[in-house]
Amino acid sequence: MYRIGVDVGGTNSDAAILDVTAFNNPNRGVLSSFKAATTPDITSGIEKAIQNVLAESKVCKQSVLSVTIGTTHFINALVEADARRLFRVAVVRLCGPFTRQIPPFSDFTVGLRRVLDGGAYYLDGGLEIDGRQIAPLDHDQIRKTTAAIVTSGVRSVALVGVFSPLDHSGIHEEACKKIILETAPDLDVVCSRNLGTTGIVERENATILNAAILSTARKTIRGFKRAMARLDLSCPLYLSQNDGTLLEADTAVDYPIKTFASGPTNSMTGAAFLAGLDKPKAVSDTGEEHVNGGGEESQVLIIDIGGTTTDVCALLPSGFPRQAPGFVEVGGIRTVFFMPEVASIGLGGGSKVEFGAAASDLTIGPGSVGHFLTTEALVFGGPTLTMTDIAVASGDAELGDRNFTTTVPREVVELASKKTKKMIETVIERMRVSAAPVHVLLVGGGSLLVSSSLEGVAKVTKPVHHDAANAVGAAIAKVSGDVDVIEILEGADEKAVVTSACQKAASEAIRKGADPQDVKIVEVNKIPLQYSTNRAIRLQVRAVGRLSIPEGNTYQKNSNEIEFCDDYDKEEELEGKKIALHDALDPTTKPSLNVDLEQYRPSVKDQVWYVSEVDLELIATGAGVLGTGGGGPTHYELLKALQTLRSGGAGKMRVVSPLTVKDSDLICFGSWYGAPSVINERISGGHEISKGINTLLKLQGYQTFDALFLDEIGGGNGLSAFPTGVEYNVPVIDGDAMGRAYPTMYHATLYINGHPITPAAITDARGNASIVMNAESPTRVESMLRTTAIELGLGCAVCACPLRGSAIREHGVPHTISQAWYIGRAVHMSRKKKTNYVHAIFAVNPGKLLFSGKVVDVRRDVSGGYTMGSVLLAPVKDESFPQSPTWDKHMVIPFQNEYLYAAYTDSTGGSDSEEVVCTVPDLISILGQDGEAIGSQDLRYGLVVSVIAMPSHPLWKTEQGLKVGGPSGFGLAIPFTGIGEYTEPRSVVKDFGEDNVV
Repeated sequence: MYRIGVDVGGTNSDAAILDVTAFNNPNRGVLSSFKAATTPDITSGIEKAIQNVLAESKVCKQSVLSVTIGTTHFINALVEADARRLFRVAVVRLCGPFTRQIPPFSDFTVGLRRVLDGGAYYLDGGLEIDGRQIAPLDHDQIRKTTAAIVTSGVRSVALVGVFSPLDHSGIHEEACKKIILETAPDLDVVCSRNLGTTGIVERENATILNAAILSTARKTIRGFKRAMARLDLSCPLYLSQNDGTLLEADTAVDYPIKTFASGPTNSMTGAAFLAGLDKPKAVSDTGEEHVNGGGEESQVLIIDIGGTTTDVCALLPSGFPRQAPGFVEVGGIRTVFFMPEVASIGLGGGSKVEFGAAASDLTIGPGSVGHFLTTEALVFGGPTLTMTDIAVASGDAELGDRNFTTTVPREVVELASKKTKKMIETVIERMRVSAAPVHVLLVGGGSLLVSSSLEGVAKVTKPVHHDAANAVGAAIAKVSGDVDVIEILEGADEKAVVTSACQKAASEAIRKGADPQDVKIVEVNKIPLQYSTNRAIRLQVRAVGRLSIPEGNTYQKNSNEIEFCDDYDKEEELEGKKIALHDALDPTTKPSLNVDLEQYRPSVKDQVWYVSEVDLELIATGAGVLGTGGGGPTHYELLKALQTLRSGGAGKMRVVSPLTVKDSDLICFGSWYGAPSVINERISGGHEISKGINTLLKLQGYQTFDALFLDEIGGGNGLSAFPTGVEYNVPVIDGDAMGRAYPTMYHATLYINGHPITPAAITDARGNASIVMNAESPTRVESMLRTTAIELGLGCAVCACPLRGSAIREHGVPHTISQAWYIGRAVHMSRKKKTNYVHAIFAVNPGKLLFSGKVVDVRRDVSGGYTMGSVLLAPVKDESFPQSPTWDKHMVIPFQNEYLYAAYTDSTGGSDSEEVVCTVPDLISILGQDGEAIGSQDLRYGLVVSVIAMPSHPLWKTEQGLKVGGPSGFGLAIPFTGIGEYTEPRSVVKDFGEDNVV
């Protein structure tokens, strides 16, 4: 009984054949492996590789249980922007009145949007987060839309319903697809619910990309089946997915995007299998691992050293690589793919080694001779000193002719070897997530660079057949069953709810072909939902198991497959010359990318700042930093603002200094309110804020108003006023009511100083509007608004009582839009220059680095509708990262949406050992390795981060300010601990006015 794995790369196609009865043998059942050049038609290279492993192993073809192929062909169509393999896609959203503020293709690259955009259609349908319908499907509307799509000449449709991943009965997307195909059977329709989790823009992007390559997928997989037929293999054909599990070939025809980036995952899982570390730990119904035996278990890191780069990935107890947090970009487009988190450095066997008159000037990479190693490296008679030459010269490898390296100074060889060792040790330190011993698995052709022990590593293993780890990983890929549901725990038995979900996941894995005796629950995630008062959680469960062995241990020929391949003797069609798009990777959401920010000047005329696309990007980054963990992500608000600016907003989107506001001016407010998990899925319709403003103006007898003022600068709400300002053609005042983000409306400098918050309006895209006329206190206003928000689906707009300009000037926090702009510019400039972004931020804004390290624990719960919890950080020694003030302590940061305080602690995070170094109202922000802020909802195990603190405005440090916004305002029995004196932010209007030059 045998399984064959094939991994198709851009250069080579690898194949391996394994005996499933010999997995416990020293060679792990690998009978043969082979490497062949990847051919233009793909299939002939695969065929050659499989032929060779079959011939060498002398295996009877009828005893082959499966062939699994991992391929880069589909992702290359996008990454290479090959117009031959891409087709236009019409996007149909089932959303009712929602989502229009961010149209489809909003964050696609320029070239791909031009090629793929087949129009957008907004139809009735979609769900609320609790399963209620936004609106029922309108069958006539669907039929008319289908006819319009056919008339336009588009043949592929991406069908995207709001909260469709939670629609397990298929009442909307599947029902709509059925109607579309009844009307136009020749259309290709892809449902988003099968391609990703919540986060509608990223899931929609994935659905569009999948629909765009369907024709290419059919042709390619048909070629794979033809190859199988020519080889006389009648077993099932699978493709490997990017999460390390299997996908039946007939399913892959419909969902080729699930195969994206399967190569790295195959390499990682293959390495773990070859080293005997592939047995996943089962997870209990509570999400706890079942650990057998005592003692501290090691953490496994897989290091794949190639010709140009070294890739490092951590292996989870599930047996799969640790997944990258957040969203993943494919071809410059944000998607919801599950991909391994890989740390890469420019070190490989082909890396160039250069040195000057002094050996100490030695550099390694990132330049590489790549696949020209055998002609360029010294040991092969070439002219270039490479890391392979260093390994041979030092006696660590036998390759080529060592005599060609005798001219290399011994000092250079020794220094390069030490530097290589240090580079690998540094990336290992970055990827490890605990103090547990590290077990390193070395794979790849460049693994000869590591011969000595590594600091902080207990064990280094180079598995057998390590050079075929990718093909082995494809051969042993497992079957998964996944459950993703919203459950209400109020009045329910939580253990029974989780157990039921686990049983459903296991059943799904078995239905897809997993061996019932081998299925294990390897992942249980319980994610509380903000603003819900019924203990609602999102429950994600994964079960995995080995592919079952059929009765009789062989497969009979499948007549359908042979009929499908009845023309397999015909010559394979080649795709012809590649059609490249010159602007395929030009981003639409990163306008500052090709701008010299040191020379860039915002447009300021007559004391008015006319906001540009570059300004919006910088403000978004800075608002994230000022969000202190809350305020919602800035990406969606950036998309909304860019869409507004590009759709007639130029000249209308503007900012004025609070110093120019008249005391009598009427100032309005408006921001987004609810749970980020809803706001990022059931996107706004675009007029919710204006509906609230209009309601309040009418109520109070006003006809017009003069300007807008931000409720909070922190997070996504820091950009929320810009589209509204364009709609009314009024400016936004440079400032806000918090100077940061806070979890409630009443956490504002205006309201702690006696200005009225009511009447306040809360609205949604359906036109619903509710008004809180009066309340006994600001806290009661908040509870009333939150109750209404739940009824409106946890995604709405809130508008507080309009105030006069005198209130803004007296009790607003000034120039915070400018502050966000300066912080954002500092981060982007440091990223381009590859300098320390913490230093760059503190050059324009006072602050203090509290800690640098990695996330080793995140605990969350929902209390009173807020995401409560804490994050524990461990120190990390990485010279490429901002240096932490301490190496011998951990840091714990509790949060209530926003980060409340930061304290040094021990490795357990126990409160008895806490040494508080900063508290609210001062700002505590956690930044990723790119300088972008990480919200409390995005904290993930293994993230490498820096923690910075910045002083808050003096209005927060009054007795009343501390009572509301300080530790006691959050029920903390600790005193306020600040990090320094506040400095008023610089003003863009002042600095870049006609008479000023920065």
